[in-house]
Amino acid sequence: MIRTILKSTAATALIWTLATPLAAQDVAGPYLAARQASYLNDFGTAARYYDTALLHDTDNAALMEDATLAHLLLGDVLQALPIALKMEEAGLRSQAAHMAIIADMAQREDYDALLDRDMDTQGIGPLVDGLLTGWAHVGAGDLKAGLAGFDKVSREQGLKGFALYHKAMALAMSGEYEAAEAIFSGTDSGTMVRTRRGAMARAEVLSQLDRNADAVASLQEAFGGSLDPELERVITALEAGETLPFTHVTSARDGLAEVFYSLAGALRSEASADYTLLYGRLARYLRPNHVDALLLNAELLEELDQYDLAIAVYKEVPASDPAFHAAELGRAAALRRADKPDAAIEVLEQLTRSYPDLPVVFSTLGDVLRQQDQFAESIAAYDRALELTAEGARAEWFLLYARAIAHERLGQWKEAEADFRHALALNPGQPQVLNYLGYSMVEQQVNLDEALEMIEQAVAASPDSGYIIDSLGWVLYRLGRYEEAIVHMERAAQLEPVDAVVNDHLGDTLWAVGRKREARFQWRRALSFVDATEENSEADPARIRRKLEVGLDKVLAEEGAPPLKVAVDP
Repeated sequence: MIRTILKSTAATALIWTLATPLAAQDVAGPYLAARQASYLNDFGTAARYYDTALLHDTDNAALMEDATLAHLLLGDVLQALPIALKMEEAGLRSQAAHMAIIADMAQREDYDALLDRDMDTQGIGPLVDGLLTGWAHVGAGDLKAGLAGFDKVSREQGLKGFALYHKAMALAMSGEYEAAEAIFSGTDSGTMVRTRRGAMARAEVLSQLDRNADAVASLQEAFGGSLDPELERVITALEAGETLPFTHVTSARDGLAEVFYSLAGALRSEASADYTLLYGRLARYLRPNHVDALLLNAELLEELDQYDLAIAVYKEVPASDPAFHAAELGRAAALRRADKPDAAIEVLEQLTRSYPDLPVVFSTLGDVLRQQDQFAESIAAYDRALELTAEGARAEWFLLYARAIAHERLGQWKEAEADFRHALALNPGQPQVLNYLGYSMVEQQVNLDEALEMIEQAVAASPDSGYIIDSLGWVLYRLGRYEEAIVHMERAAQLEPVDAVVNDHLGDTLWAVGRKREARFQWRRALSFVDATEENSEADPARIRRKLEVGLDKVLAEEGAPPLKVAVDP
């Protein structure tokens, strides 16, 4: 009973208020509510409840630690700072508190305070502390000491890439472009982490050296043909002979922000999303116009299921920024995940007016419309995306595949088949296309032998895909090869145990081989998994109920379909 009540943060506070002595009531309720909110990654609610708990237990170290973390995860350093200072004054060791205090010093550009700080006892971590110290020296006006600090970090095992990156940034910020390029192109450059931000920083350095052609070549090498509006704008400016300013780090404080951002990027695949978010939030706090940090933070918030917070962060990217389209695409994705598809469509439709020549905007709009069963509208969006996509481009096959699905769902089989086959011609052996085309031909009752061959190829390419294995079983069922079909159907149900269509297909196949009791069991399972909100589901609940009432033979007869050759129950 109590576990059920704990699902509500408000109820959590109530139950503990009733169950604890009067002296502990004021702190227990908000504390438990805060813990539950933290578990759900609801940082705003957690911060409010931790603050309330601290009012009643001001010296509680655990409460102070958790409150500091919650505020930092919200990006609210100013709220975290008083708590962090109190912890440090009390001699408490806390990475979160040290983060808040160091971020405040960096934001105020108090480089002397940063340099005077004992990083062994009041630091964040060896790599972070070393890079921060290097930038603090740069901020204090001692570039030589800063570069020496980066060199010291580079001697630590596995840290050379980070140190070289920040050393190059510090040199470029100071106008030492030749030295910066020597690092970007030097023998040790292979140790540097290859990032979009680093590639664009190098292009700016080369432009400052009057080497625009080399800058274009470096960007083309880094990104190939995958050019978004920001990259296209940079390359256009370079080819026009413009000298690009160095924008990636314009001050020591920007450099300190870059420390947190580069660490967040490195942690992205190694640490939890909430821990990575701490670094991303501090990067953005120190440099409010750090759009890359904004985009990273929004993506991390999405991973943490905090869609409203993610949407708010995406909206912070100004329309004038070259990455605005990326932010709006992210916002639309977050709105979709927040179950606000109409708002997502509105964002994307506006984006098509702002970026009428950007294929990804139209393809994304097509995807959302298709997922909302607005198939005719999605086809129009895919049409425009294909018009804007170069023939033979990597994205072309998927656009054709997606449009084919929309045509198929509208019953436009001729158009659907043409798109499926075109997609296969561009990407032979692609298992999704093979499976969908093969399955569709099975449902159309055409070219069944070809359909079987296609689906067998798809299974060979994706042997652990329950949906593709279901297709193989279903085409065998349609061919009347029931005993062969049952093996694949049972395997598909193992891989996709809660899918309504897979369980429904298994039920039909079990019936066909005479295992009628098991067939009814599978139909009941299928019925329990039908999504009532999905209007065009292949698993028709009315048809499944009818099969449970009268059996598959009677249903097929009512539909005018050929009868099955069904074995008798043993």
